[in-house]
Amino acid sequence: MHKALYRSFRPETFDGILGQTHIVKILKNQIAQGTTGHAYLFCGTRGTGKTSTARILAKGVNCTADEGLRPCGECPNCLAIRDGIFMDVIEIDAASNNGVDNIRELRESVNYPPAIGRCKVYIIDEVHMLTTPAFNALLKTLEEPPERVMFLLATTEPQKLPATILSRCLRLDFHRIPEQQMKEGLRNVCTELSVKISEQALGLISANADGSVRDGLSLLDQCISGGNNEVSREDVLEFLGTSGEEVFLELTDSVEEKNPSKALILLSRILSEGKDVRQIMKDWISHYRNLLITKYVDDPEDLLNMSVENIDRIREQSQRLGPEELDRCILGLSAALTEAKWSAQPRILLELCIVRLATESGSKINVVYEDKPRIQNTVIPSPIIKEKATSELPAANEKKKAPEPKPRPDLHVDMDLSSLWSKVTRDAAAEKGSLSMLQKRSVLSAMDKHKFQVELNNDMAMKMAQDNAPLLEELIEKYTGSVLRLETCLSEKQESSPGKKSGAHLAGTIGDRLGIDVEIETEDGE
Repeated sequence: MHKALYRSFRPETFDGILGQTHIVKILKNQIAQGTTGHAYLFCGTRGTGKTSTARILAKGVNCTADEGLRPCGECPNCLAIRDGIFMDVIEIDAASNNGVDNIRELRESVNYPPAIGRCKVYIIDEVHMLTTPAFNALLKTLEEPPERVMFLLATTEPQKLPATILSRCLRLDFHRIPEQQMKEGLRNVCTELSVKISEQALGLISANADGSVRDGLSLLDQCISGGNNEVSREDVLEFLGTSGEEVFLELTDSVEEKNPSKALILLSRILSEGKDVRQIMKDWISHYRNLLITKYVDDPEDLLNMSVENIDRIREQSQRLGPEELDRCILGLSAALTEAKWSAQPRILLELCIVRLATESGSKINVVYEDKPRIQNTVIPSPIIKEKATSELPAANEKKKAPEPKPRPDLHVDMDLSSLWSKVTRDAAAEKGSLSMLQKRSVLSAMDKHKFQVELNNDMAMKMAQDNAPLLEELIEKYTGSVLRLETCLSEKQESSPGKKSGAHLAGTIGDRLGIDVEIETEDGE
């Protein structure tokens, strides 16, 4: 049976560990000086060498070679630990043995001395999965273990461990492996396997490994399993389900030309080849990042993992795009990718994002000045609405009104109010999730050079708008360039009748009398 590369090329000595020189230096010195501790905590992301380092440390304290050469990886003890048959090295998977009974069995076995080696080593992987009673049962043994007993705890989530456990261990944090070291390690593996691989393919695998050696070896294993002794960049792209740089150059050109039809047809062709939608989003964001780098860095070869020819093509495209356009596209794609993580239809989200990027302007609302103020698509509020809006102001403001914001000269906003309010509520919901209510419960009904008026269809939405008035006013200023004051009013269709108190009004009355906050929930979740 084929053995996975990440198992076949697991390091057997400290010299084989990639990228963790700070940890290797500490452990080597402790083994050479005989000052190893009784409890270690190895923390770090997946595939960075935590379990491999724990096994190598177990070899080091049980190796029979001369001092200064431990672990040698060749003595009977080292070979037995490598094969998993050494009696004094016990590995425990805390994900499946996380109960207090499992820890009690461990505490009983700790009292027995080592059978073969000099030290009895317990390696507990994914230790954060232990239950609270199990952690409590382990505390005393971890603090004062019997002589010649060592605990090696490994976890990807150290924040889940109790402080009492953390304080009893020597903590060593494993870092993500730099891409250059990853490439060197993968190149050595390919040389040993007699596989010819291009530098572009190595760089692509290293970039997608995201600092995890195990992920990098798994990707390489997948590419080699194709049956070829040569691996090219195109092979890696095929296995990753992503596309080459030329595709994203063409997509970006389509967005720049405001041609959504061309972009959607190109996307359909890419997806028909079996590419992954979310991976396309990630790679397109990376492409915009490359455009940003080449726009401001004279020699971006060290920052971008691609050929000189592709860098020249990206540089030529970046000269046609301004920083505002790059910012708009990166943020738009990032938001679509975030939503796609939880969506069953990520393709639709990407297509919608493409249409938005290719149709919406990247600049702010055009503001011009003329002799007479003119606001398009506004609804002049009736006297009833004006009276209602005025009555909503706190009574204290009648005595001491806030100073009127200094108006700009006659203002003209070249955008319909519904589109403007859609942008404002979208940004408000992104800033504060609860404000998503305003997207369905409010309408921007009017605007002049002093204020903007919002109609809301219930008391709760009105209170929310008033409580967040500074944020809404700031967002209006962002899109219009003018400092305007918020006025709120209830929609005529939804206003509470004089004889019937609204739920929000009753809740406020009860809260004032009892000195507590009262919240209202309705059956439709509003």
